[in-house]
Amino acid sequence: MMNGLLTRRHVLGGLGVLVTMPWAVAQAAETLKVQDNTGEVRVPRRPKTVLVFDLGALDIIQSLGGEVQGVPNQAVPELLRKYRDSAKYPQIGSLFEPDYEKVKALKPDLIIAGNRTLPKIDELKKFGPVLDVTIDNQNQMAHVYRNIRSIAAIYGVPEKGEQQIQSIEAAIAGLKAKAAGKGGALFLMTNGGKLSVYGPGSRFDMLYSVFGISPTKDKIEVSKHGQAVSFEYLLKANPDWLLVLDRDAAIGKDGDAAKKLLDNKLVHATKAWRQQRVVYLNAANWYTLSNAGPAALKENLKQLSDAFSA
Repeated sequence: MMNGLLTRRHVLGGLGVLVTMPWAVAQAAETLKVQDNTGEVRVPRRPKTVLVFDLGALDIIQSLGGEVQGVPNQAVPELLRKYRDSAKYPQIGSLFEPDYEKVKALKPDLIIAGNRTLPKIDELKKFGPVLDVTIDNQNQMAHVYRNIRSIAAIYGVPEKGEQQIQSIEAAIAGLKAKAAGKGGALFLMTNGGKLSVYGPGSRFDMLYSVFGISPTKDKIEVSKHGQAVSFEYLLKANPDWLLVLDRDAAIGKDGDAAKKLLDNKLVHATKAWRQQRVVYLNAANWYTLSNAGPAALKENLKQLSDAFSA
């Protein structure tokens, strides 16, 4: 009896994670290793119940033809409109505040979470294995490709993941060719009547370091909320291109807020306005989806390619 007890304790001690996280028992047989924000992690292969707290990951899963069983209860952009059906896709809390009771009740095989849910990931690990798809501003495209490959492997469709990456690469190459020599661009966000600009190294660094669009000569402060500026600043910077993200539109408020705000004499005097080079970006794709999924990326690349071709 004592030997049996010691053997059982020995086995459980060697599988400590199984003791503290009972969900792991069911996953032990069918797992694989993939890369996420923390490095190499072991996750279920072809999980049946997937809960997602990241809209970029939802874009990836949708693009790969996969399914999910739980989504955040926030305003989902048009690109992901099918996930608005709460009867088919249960809501599991916000990106910032998961509903742990609902998460527990769904008994997830896998939870996918990213940037906006990052502070809650340790808590979510109590309910199932977590794939952390957080993207770092300094290595955005590599992390997007990492997430596509990892999710494609989990769903058992690695070839579809590579196809998505190849189509994104082709679209980037096309935009670079069209934007070359077309002058400097300024990325401007409007938010409730306020203006902020973002340059290389910012959360929108992809525009410059990946898409190949030249920034204006002014050095822009790198911060989470961008560098606050005035209309006078826009005139002084006098960009060849003004690329505008209307945050109000991104979060479901007045869709014409940016156009109304920028319709003034100071902006009219800029080179971008005079040459009709003010581009109102797809706000949901850039802000809500953060360029983190194939469909959003390809839509954004096409919009910019069309603008630089005009």
